[in-house]
Amino acid sequence: MTSAPPGGRDDAAEPGQRERPPSPHPDAGHARLRRWQAATEWPLTAISLVFLVAYAIPIARPEASPDVRAACSFVLAVTWALFVVDYVVRARLAPRPWRYVRRHPLELAVVVLPVLRPLLLVSVVVRLNRVNAVRLRGRVVRFAAAGTALLVIVGALTVTQAERGAPGASIVNLGDGFWWAMVTITTVGYGDLTPVTPAGRVIAVCLMLGGIALLGVVTATLSSWLVERVTDTSSPDDRLGAARGPAGEAPVGLVSQAQVALLVAEVQELRAQLVADRQRAQAQGESGSGE
Repeated sequence: MTSAPPGGRDDAAEPGQRERPPSPHPDAGHARLRRWQAATEWPLTAISLVFLVAYAIPIARPEASPDVRAACSFVLAVTWALFVVDYVVRARLAPRPWRYVRRHPLELAVVVLPVLRPLLLVSVVVRLNRVNAVRLRGRVVRFAAAGTALLVIVGALTVTQAERGAPGASIVNLGDGFWWAMVTITTVGYGDLTPVTPAGRVIAVCLMLGGIALLGVVTATLSSWLVERVTDTSSPDDRLGAARGPAGEAPVGLVSQAQVALLVAEVQELRAQLVADRQRAQAQGESGSGE
């Protein structure tokens, strides 16, 4: 006969009562999310480029036929829906969906504007390390250059769409939009073309901030590469030899190897002299006590 559990009730014997399944481990959710991201990264990047082409055609060719415009609208709707599905799946696979939404504002912006998708590749900067810094530095430069080109294209398209037909607008075609985008992203600011609509000015602010950030990444990467090259190719002896005068003497603030050896010899000589003086003093003390 088996004994009843404490409390006088056998929980296993009660009908209709089931054990609560264990909650999934957070690491398992992160692993599923990483697998999904790895599987969809490049396909969604290609889809974003398709979105960009479909978005650009009606702006670049305002005289396009209604059939072309309808096809572009259909492509825009399909690609937009794919990005919404991707974002929802990512949020569901995350262990804490609301925390995922708060910590990934750029991915939420991608849902609003899918052409921003390639800019997510700039996150490779965070993964720079000393082991493979040279290889990743080249990837950072390429992704930053691609991001800059993307900003120029998107800025030109959006500002042309916002400004075309507005009263007093100076940006009336796509050529004007590209010229304005190049002048703005490089912080030159000629002032010959300026947005007059609220939407155009918001686009200008975004282009300025994005351009400064991307150009800063390129500048910092180039500076890091130059410092590393100088550090690796010049040894201390080379730097000392380059800093020597015509007679080969070390300049002020630098110590040559010969001077170091001379100082070491003098220290050793002083140490030997101190030991000899100590031994002489001990011998004199012993002789004095013996008398």
